[in-house]
Formats: sequence, C-alpha cells, structure tokens
Amino acid sequence: MPNAPTAPFTLVIGNRNYSSWSLRGWLMLRQTGVDFEEIQLPLDTPEFEEKIAALSPSRRVPALIHGSTTIWDSLAIGEYLAERSPTLWPVDPEARAFARCISAEMHAGFVALRQALPMNGRARGRTVRFGKDVQADVTRIASIWTEARKRFAPAGPWLCGSFSIADCMYAPIASRFFTYGIALDGAAAAYGEAIRNHPDMRAWTESGCKETQVLTRDEVGK
Repeated sequence: MPNAPTAPFTLVIGNRNYSSWSLRGWLMLRQTGVDFEEIQLPLDTPEFEEKIAALSPSRRVPALIHGSTTIWDSLAIGEYLAERSPTLWPVDPEARAFARCISAEMHAGFVALRQALPMNGRARGRTVRFGKDVQADVTRIASIWTEARKRFAPAGPWLCGSFSIADCMYAPIASRFFTYGIALDGAAAAYGEAIRNHPDMRAWTESGCKETQVLTRDEVGK
C-alpha cells in the first residue's frame, strides 16, 4: 500500500439536522478512528455559496480533504477511507460483495423516498401522504435489511455482520423512518432501531437537534 498523506483529514459538511449525505461521510470517517477536523457550512445560505466552491468541486457536501486530495462524493469517500481502514468493508468476500451492492443501490436509488421524506432529525411524529413510488422504496429497503440480517447475522449485529460502509449508507434512512413513523417488522425493524442507537448516530442526531436553522424545503408533514 502506498504511503498515505500525513496531513490531517478535514470533512466539509452541511447541517447535521438535514444533511443525510454529510451524515454518511461523517459516520465513515468516525469508524476509522482517525482524528479529523470539520468545516460546517449552513445549507441554503450566502456563507455556503461563498465558501463551498473552494472546498468541493461539485459544490456539494460532504467533501473530504486529505492533504492535496479532495474527495467530493460519499461513496468515493468510503472507498478512499477503506484503502486505509480495510475493515470498513466486510472481510468475508460474499458479505463484502453484498455490502457494495446495497451501498451502490442506496447511492443511486430511492429518489422518490428521499424527495418525499427528507431527513429531519429534530422532527418527531410527522405524517406525510405518499404514493406507490415511495412505498416501493420503503418495501425494497425493508427487504434489503431483512435479507442482510438473515444472511449475515452470525458475523455480527449490523447489515453485513460487522459495522461497515453499508450501515453508514442506510443510517439516514433509519432516521427518516423514525421521523415519519414508517413501521417495519421483524429483522428490519430491529435493525432500524439498532442503527439509530449506534453511539455515533446518537451523537450526530443530538448535535443536529441543537441547531436552530430551519430549512423550509425539508420541513414536510404535520
């Protein structure tokens, strides 16, 4: 393995309460155990527009800065970190392949759900009417969680046994399900509760609840 840059890691994030992709990158970095700095830019503000171009080529968050290297995509951040912390992916080849598949599916899919049910960690008991496309996403995610726990339960309590990038990718979904009262059954319900109660997830959510900025576009439901 080539020598890694010795410079510190810096993670550029948005609001903890609303930014699901920031949460994914932050959880991945936390699992490596390395110290890192944060640059938090409040979304939809002049400050964000003024500073983001110098930090992220896509003008989106999260972005990971490590020496002269910038990675501006959540899944790419995970792969970059996994080169230095291989346990971010499961060791078992079958579990690793499954974890990569479901992570890529999360990265590229479930658009209807993400649009209709934005992450909002402060909100509780929100009711949102949604259509068949969102329900199809919910059903598919529940199926993924159930299959993962059935196949890999002997290796540990998380989706593919040990805590991995796959869990980081689906953690914001568990937050959404809780916010909007999306009920699951069996192994899927148990996993959703477990990931919400992961110490790092709890720390992020508690910090987000202290934020005061309100993004009207992400305040849906009653």
